[in-house]
Amino acid sequence: MRAPDTSEITRTECQKCGAEIHGLNGRYCCALCGWVNHWSEGHRDLPDLEDDPDYPGQ
Repeated sequence: MRAPDTSEITRTECQKCGAEIHGLNGRYCCALCGWVNHWSEGHRDLPDLEDDPDYPGQ
């Protein structure tokens, strides 16, 4: 199991309504209009299922 990465709070402008929004590691969801960026646009890879401490196979 790899050590967890530290999350970074990031901010950008909503691509739909222009509001300033905040997210984790470049993944965003706008609370005003509902716009969500694609998960692959984040700054880091998402952890593997086996890295989850609650994964049943552990």
